[in-house]
Amino acid sequence: MIITDSKPYIGRFAPSPTGRLHIGSLLTAVASFLDARFHQGTWLVRMEDLDPPREMAGAADDILRTLEAFSLMWDGEVMYQSRRDEVYQAALEQLQQQDVIYPCFCSRKDIAAAEPVMGVDGWVYPRRCEDASLRKVKVDKQAAWRVRVPDAVFGFDDAIVGHYEQNLAQQVGDFVLKRADGWWAYQLAVVMDDAEQGMTHVVRGQDLLVSTPRQLYLQQLLGLPQPHYAHLPLLTNAEGEKWSKQTLAPALNQQNKEVLMNQVLDILGLPKRPESQMSCEQLLQWATLYWDMSQVRPEARVVV
Repeated sequence: MIITDSKPYIGRFAPSPTGRLHIGSLLTAVASFLDARFHQGTWLVRMEDLDPPREMAGAADDILRTLEAFSLMWDGEVMYQSRRDEVYQAALEQLQQQDVIYPCFCSRKDIAAAEPVMGVDGWVYPRRCEDASLRKVKVDKQAAWRVRVPDAVFGFDDAIVGHYEQNLAQQVGDFVLKRADGWWAYQLAVVMDDAEQGMTHVVRGQDLLVSTPRQLYLQQLLGLPQPHYAHLPLLTNAEGEKWSKQTLAPALNQQNKEVLMNQVLDILGLPKRPESQMSCEQLLQWATLYWDMSQVRPEARVVV
């Protein structure tokens, strides 16, 4: 894929420090790195540390050390979402002024009792709290904040998957921007951070494909630019489960760096390497010359 936009390319890798990097993380890091370097662009690293209860002590530093060990050197300073509360609060207040968000006191039990329909990644919220006159306010409970979605289709052309779209009202429902426990939701934070960092291209895993229409809607509401998107194939274990911390994906073995790097380059459709013994740095330099996003296939791959 050749980029013709006049804006300088800015891409990123944005891991969550809930554990150490695994093979799926490496695939995303390498693909986003190569796409940025091929287009002589900037590659940033952002730490999406929005959920302290799920984070592993020391994981953020370990992630950065692992990137360095694989010769994935980023540009500029690392952004930490945990330090950006004021930015997200300002966005929430902007949406309040637009009258497109409302407080929600529903528990999961409350939502289940309303017999909601299933959407793309869970229940479609039945709007129990959307009407203030019907809202069951619980004095002793903190509210979550939901954004009201239209009965409209939001779609985009993905560089790997092709065209993808959703009707937000029918397939997602009003979604949370700030949780009842006070932590910010991913959807709002990622939109604000991508805009502030000037992101022109987002290369990430297909597990986040279903989130993208929500982000397009927020970008529209907040008057923010829309990046180009490319969603990478998922890597699965032998049982067909996506490799993740939840499925106990093993951490990257730095003693086996070159083997892992070659494995990832094969998945990304790079041609065979000219030499059998190349360091990670050499592999990345070579792969940058031959990088072609159109060779990345969208189908999931089994990695054992």
